[in-house]
Amino acid sequence: MSTKPKNSVIGTAVLAALASFSMAALAQQNNQLERVEVTGSSIKRIAAEGALPVQVVTAEQIRASGAANLQDVIQRLPAMQGFTIADTAIGTNSGGYATASIHDLGSGYTLVLVNGRRIAPLGDGNIVNLNNIPMSAIERVEVLTDGASALYGSDAIAGVVNFVLKKNHQGGTISVQANKPTEGGAESQNISLMYGFGDLDKDRFNILGTFRHDNSGQLKSGERDFAAHAYLPFSQNGKSYIYDRTSPSADPANATATFKTGSGLGAYSFNPYLKANGQCAPNNYYSLANTIPAGSNATAGTAQCAFDFVTTIDIYPEFTRDSLFLTGEAKLTENISAFSDFSFSRYDVIARIAPNPVPINIPVGSALYNKYVMPYLTPAQQANVSSVSASYRASDFGPRTSNTVTDATHFVGGLRGTVAGWDVESAVTWSRNKLDESYTDGYMRKAEFTSLVASGMLDPFVPSGNQSAATQKLIADSIYHGSIRESSTTLKGIDARASSDVYKLPAGMVSMGVGADLRNYHYLQTPSADAVNGVIYNFAANPAYDLERSNYGLYTEFIIPVAKSLELNAGLRYDVIDPVKDAINKRDFGQKLDATTYKLSARYQPTKEVLIRSSYGTGFKAPDMLDIAQPLVTNGVTAKQYDCPFPGDGTGAPPCKPGKSQYTQLAGGNENIKPEQSKQFTFGVHLEPNNHFSIGADYWEVKMTDAISGVSENQAFADPQKYASLFTTYRLPAETNDYYAFKALRTNIGQVINKGIDWQFEGRTPIEGLGRVTLNVAGTYMLKSAYTRPGTSDDFTDSMGHYGENAAVTFRNIAQATLKIESGAFVNQFVAKYRSGYTDITQTVRDAVTGLNTKVTLDVPEYLTFDYQGVWKYSKALELRLGVNNLLNEKPPLTLRDSSGHQVGYDPRYASPLLRTVYVAGSYNF
Repeated sequence: MSTKPKNSVIGTAVLAALASFSMAALAQQNNQLERVEVTGSSIKRIAAEGALPVQVVTAEQIRASGAANLQDVIQRLPAMQGFTIADTAIGTNSGGYATASIHDLGSGYTLVLVNGRRIAPLGDGNIVNLNNIPMSAIERVEVLTDGASALYGSDAIAGVVNFVLKKNHQGGTISVQANKPTEGGAESQNISLMYGFGDLDKDRFNILGTFRHDNSGQLKSGERDFAAHAYLPFSQNGKSYIYDRTSPSADPANATATFKTGSGLGAYSFNPYLKANGQCAPNNYYSLANTIPAGSNATAGTAQCAFDFVTTIDIYPEFTRDSLFLTGEAKLTENISAFSDFSFSRYDVIARIAPNPVPINIPVGSALYNKYVMPYLTPAQQANVSSVSASYRASDFGPRTSNTVTDATHFVGGLRGTVAGWDVESAVTWSRNKLDESYTDGYMRKAEFTSLVASGMLDPFVPSGNQSAATQKLIADSIYHGSIRESSTTLKGIDARASSDVYKLPAGMVSMGVGADLRNYHYLQTPSADAVNGVIYNFAANPAYDLERSNYGLYTEFIIPVAKSLELNAGLRYDVIDPVKDAINKRDFGQKLDATTYKLSARYQPTKEVLIRSSYGTGFKAPDMLDIAQPLVTNGVTAKQYDCPFPGDGTGAPPCKPGKSQYTQLAGGNENIKPEQSKQFTFGVHLEPNNHFSIGADYWEVKMTDAISGVSENQAFADPQKYASLFTTYRLPAETNDYYAFKALRTNIGQVINKGIDWQFEGRTPIEGLGRVTLNVAGTYMLKSAYTRPGTSDDFTDSMGHYGENAAVTFRNIAQATLKIESGAFVNQFVAKYRSGYTDITQTVRDAVTGLNTKVTLDVPEYLTFDYQGVWKYSKALELRLGVNNLLNEKPPLTLRDSSGHQVGYDPRYASPLLRTVYVAGSYNF
């Protein structure tokens, strides 16, 4: 696709973001200064500090970090907040994906590119799994910390992360690394091989290939004392408390009896083992959520034992990853080259969570009823029993274990070169992200499990490990092994771009860039036949989707030298997004959307030591396909336990659940949802008075309107009358009654305003007898991070320095300092990473002295860790590294948060559970 400047429907983008000082150094290493295209601009030119803020992470900086994966590389940058981590595979069906999120705007607002082009995202939206990108092939990472919709279209509201891969490389390199946490668990290794041959300038071609294999063991909760339990004693201000995240699905089971309407009897939930033995079974606790005091003989309300599920989970998943990257380029003529990139990665994640919590119907009059339930009911209750169910934790069946395999395939092929003075490039893209999720342990086959229960051989009211040998054999035969769903997202695209000097002004040449792109996304999700046909006990199949949407855009950009010291950039883009085509329901959802975005920026350099830059622009994000077209489907259960939202007569009868319980969560789309809009502004000053010192800061702000979100479960259950429309009733396959369920629906909720300052200082000097010393200190200081509450346009709240209504924290300060000492063949590097403290969520806890429930709010302290790496460059061919991450073995701070995975006692989003990790690495060039 091509356009002419006179009659194109011009679209995009300003962004003359032309790398930073380190990129200028890269360009100057060549005998001839190369014209390059830098993230944020479509115009090729000589790299220099540009009008937009671009942070660069080189391949050497990646090696020096000791990072074992791209999650650690990108998410350690101070500008990154609000991302997703692989650890959340524990308790979700995420498959262990990791994302980037600039300035805490969320992963969906940060565009991730590979060599300047999009790759297939996860699911129905635009979020890219960093684990799919071939780490061994990375030459550098360019992070544009300013909106870029005027060049790239939808999704680049917060900025862009562009992975620039190696090319025109000759020779080979083999690299190995082994990582060992000193506290045990999660040992990992990787090995990579890279080889390239042919010189593009001399031989007119180059072919390069890389392959890398990674593997990591799991980390069990019991291997870290701060993450070992859901029943958590702690102290604050000299007082002792207990935080209880245990589960009412117990081992052995609790029993819940409901009674006939009109009997006047309230539901009664109790633990038969507790009744018979006077205490809860091992690994169970008398729940702090109970309405009946411990030791009471009351027979209405809840007197449950609660299971410490955290003792059975992994807190860091086991995985293997293989990635292959092939790239080639050949000169067809002196001015035109053909090129292609191909990558394939397989990411295999095993996540283990607590044994299955399963409801079991206990027929009135059965042997189980007569032995474990009837003796603890009053005569009136026995005469009016309506139903009895057991809340059973199936520990004898093993931990629930999922195996998610993600295959990512990416191909780009095209032509680039110079035609009539224009730098031109055009390419086609085919990219697919494919996922297969299987259950390998802990889930039951319905027919075998129900038969086992009906036979009376399975006794849910005895502690695990006490079933008979015959029952244990039947248990093993009833465990389900197989796929539950497959999904894939396929991206097909074509793009064309051109740039050239077009007009001479007294201060220099006006440069122009134009381009166009067309993309088609196809999202498929297919539940397995076993899932659909009810083969798995108490399992609601994932919904089937077959959704497709196309979008196209046109853009133009100008760089205008107003004076030798002043340069202006201007960009404009026009996008069209088609409705969502639903092949299953045979209809289109939503409307055709369009957006025009622009960007203006300026770069002023009155002297070579001073640079002033600024930008202003607009952006947008199209709704994800399921935001528009998703029907109401099951989406797991609430993260917390809640009182019945509508208690009615107070008896606790259905649709209420007894006491505090987890309720089913449903999710759905909104056909009338609108695109999110944004306005961005930046202003920066950078000073480099000499070759030994530089300092700079960039102020930025982003204002979003029509932001897409939804009412959280915390908000809805805190005020169910206000959000009554978000509640319905629902019955899971194994449940005998309809219960209340929460509907998590997407909507344009209002506004988001984020502001902050990215800053950096660098000093470098040679010191006699020591070598070259470089100190780099960089950080992000958040000034504002506010968002409107769901359903409002001006009722603002925030998460700045505290756990907010969005179940997350915005950190006021994140900073990193790096001291590097280069002494001939030896390099020593020390890194300090800092994250400010915050106010935790307010939680209900038990006062250990009074025995009464009360509310506390913790102050989570700041978190500071230190890393070290030593490098020995034995020769030009051989290099060895020894490093320690988290040198002082600093534990994650205590938090009582209750979201984002099943981990309890710390927040894996903000601090790693691996603790001190020693690694050795080596590379050999040949």
